[in-house]
Amino acid sequence: MITLKVPCHGNSAFRQTEVPTVKNSGFTSSNSTSNPLLDLLSANFQAERSKLLVEAKLAIIGGSEAYRLNRDNFGEEIAAKVISTPFGRSAPLHLHRLTDDLTFGFLSRHGEDGYSLTPSFVNYRANIWALKELGVERIISWSGPGAISDQYHPGDLVLPSDIIDFTKRRPSTFFEGQGLGFIRQYPVFCPQLKLAIATALTDNNISFHRDGVYICTEGPRLETPAEIKCFRLIGADMVGMTLAPEVFLARELEMCYAPICYITNYAEGIKPLEYRSGVLFEGTLPEEKKSAVEKSLASL
Repeated sequence: MITLKVPCHGNSAFRQTEVPTVKNSGFTSSNSTSNPLLDLLSANFQAERSKLLVEAKLAIIGGSEAYRLNRDNFGEEIAAKVISTPFGRSAPLHLHRLTDDLTFGFLSRHGEDGYSLTPSFVNYRANIWALKELGVERIISWSGPGAISDQYHPGDLVLPSDIIDFTKRRPSTFFEGQGLGFIRQYPVFCPQLKLAIATALTDNNISFHRDGVYICTEGPRLETPAEIKCFRLIGADMVGMTLAPEVFLARELEMCYAPICYITNYAEGIKPLEYRSGVLFEGTLPEEKKSAVEKSLASL
């Protein structure tokens, strides 16, 4: 199992770097000193912590195939529950104790026993809110996008450096109908977490791409060839369906967030691939590349 070494500097990992912090960028207003939603979050945070008698500073959000993971390597599971939030019920959250010094949360985006929920219908707000209630400060997520860039192939690992949000119908803020939420999105992903992931991969001799632009589409349908051409023109290197609004919601609640992507297929039109019925991505993952994808998933 890969070990991450993440320095801890207060509630925000952005504070060690010379970039704008999330602090006070969306939580204050000249018109008010209190926000009922945030007051509720504070109260729920204390309540949920007292119920579980544990606090997890780190959480992992599992993407495609997360339900297949053998979590024996995660250490002792000390709690598991679904949390009710103002935005609905979260996905089941599992708390694991790997060592005396490391307790972390694990949440599978798409289901516990199979791929039961497509990205379009994930309750991102409930999931992020639940993690915040349990004291999480840093989130590592994974996603399985398709390759747009010629530099990427199925099985490659990528640490995205930026994101384009092409979703259409997903609630993307906790502050609907309020004068809050003007939060700068630079850097989009936490530099410290990204460095920790990169260091862990390097130490384990796992190759990866250090940068790339992820474009997030609504789904659940795959993209047309013309859409992929458009995305390529505006700078996208890979296309997926899960990182937005997840990263933006985490930022609103002052949680550091960094993804690791494993390329699962070629985006439509990148390669001349025939349609195949009854298989995942319907032929955009060549048969000879399946083992590379499985190997990448196993390394996460």
